[in-house]
Amino acid sequence: MSDKKPFEIAREALKQITARQLAPTPVNYQAIYNEIAGMPNVQPFPEEPLRQIAQALPARNPGQEKQRSLLEYAIGQRNWLGVQNALVAYSGFAMPGSGDSAPAPLAPTPTAAPALTPEFFEQIARLIEYAKPALGTDDARFQEQMQQLIQALRDPAAEAYKVKTQLADFSHRLSFAAEDQAEIHLTLLKLLQLIIDNIGELSPDDNWLKGQTDALKEAAQPPLTLRRLDDVERRLKDVLFKQTEAKGRAQEAQEELRQMLATFISRLSQMSETSGAYQGKMEESMRQIEQAKKIEEIAPVLKEVISATRHMTSESTSARDELRAMREKAQATEAEMVKLHRELDRVSAQARHDSLTGALNRQGLDEAMNREVSGVRRKDTILSVALLDIDNFKKLNDGKGHETGDAALKHLATVARECMRPQDTLARYGGEEFVVLLPDTPLDKGVEAMTRLQRELTKRFFLAGNEKILITFSAGVAQLATGETGADAIKRADQAMYLAKRAGKNRVIGA
Repeated sequence: MSDKKPFEIAREALKQITARQLAPTPVNYQAIYNEIAGMPNVQPFPEEPLRQIAQALPARNPGQEKQRSLLEYAIGQRNWLGVQNALVAYSGFAMPGSGDSAPAPLAPTPTAAPALTPEFFEQIARLIEYAKPALGTDDARFQEQMQQLIQALRDPAAEAYKVKTQLADFSHRLSFAAEDQAEIHLTLLKLLQLIIDNIGELSPDDNWLKGQTDALKEAAQPPLTLRRLDDVERRLKDVLFKQTEAKGRAQEAQEELRQMLATFISRLSQMSETSGAYQGKMEESMRQIEQAKKIEEIAPVLKEVISATRHMTSESTSARDELRAMREKAQATEAEMVKLHRELDRVSAQARHDSLTGALNRQGLDEAMNREVSGVRRKDTILSVALLDIDNFKKLNDGKGHETGDAALKHLATVARECMRPQDTLARYGGEEFVVLLPDTPLDKGVEAMTRLQRELTKRFFLAGNEKILITFSAGVAQLATGETGADAIKRADQAMYLAKRAGKNRVIGA
């Protein structure tokens, strides 16, 4: 650094501009001044021009919209690396041929085209091979064309212009194949949903079946992920086992009731026959008594009457005891059936909860969100929605295994429930993402609540065996706006959470 005073450096800078015949612009003056003062010549950050560029960028799809938001955030932080990353990612969301390509630079600088190296062709070949499983095998001609292109890309003697022609033809054919696979995927999902709806309509009175159909509907909703399908499959297997067991017990109880009813009817029939026989015997005895001339003739008749009466009394007592026992058994069976139906309803409700963490799943979240939003509209209250995502979860899963990852999810859910108010709702949104519904909570208080949860997690380490692991998360919080749906609020919270990730993780940002 120069020993000269600032006014001396300024005077010398003006002399140098004149001596070097430079235009007296602020940029030239700043460069000469820094040179004389011995300071690095750092160009000022062009915040305002960059903001104008960001506002002029079109946002024709969600990806471009998110990247434009990240660009504006990086400009506000004066972060050149963030600006570069956001612009590169923005261009990646452009649709070929749709007019969404990134805007051309205002003053293009001629640069030398990079050489088309064998390594570059090998990368393209591997990219095509990686995409093969997703394109199906129905079109033999397309498979042949794909294989020929891969061989050409790996042929050291191949001419670049011929490979380029093959690649252009393949890209054209690929667009049709991708559209076909997307249409097949969508049609299969529609067929699956139609089958599920029909199953529900075929059994309208079976409330126990509702849990299964709700879970299957959830699984059939795009976007599909392997982890989400694994969770649904595991939960459904547990529910199916419990429902099958409980359904079997219910059917056994119903069969017992049917058998008791048949026995009861048979017993009534026997009692009716016995009563009829006894009545006939009494009438016959009355005629014999009326026709008797001597007392000796009446004695045998009375003996038969007494015997028939004793038999009738014995039959009545036996029938009474048997019917009483049947009634008690029927009452016990009815109580058992009520208990079984409650068990069926309970296991059906499990399809609304995530079996791993105990939090609500997407189906349960939708129901809770609809309930909270309806309350906001009816009572004119406020609702904040937080979406949090565990930091570096993939690294934890890959390094420690899926069991450790699952245990970390349960740890976060446990701590979150202990920090939440009774009226708050925790739901697993998917993978390592959770949603927290905060009724009667403005945005700033919602941010404070998530920050308190972060502090609590720093106090309570997660144990993976004997190793202490600090679990952190990034979160976005959005307050439900007037006329806004719950899904829109979650989307805004997701955007804020993404900004929290980009800003360094383990932080909370309000939308």
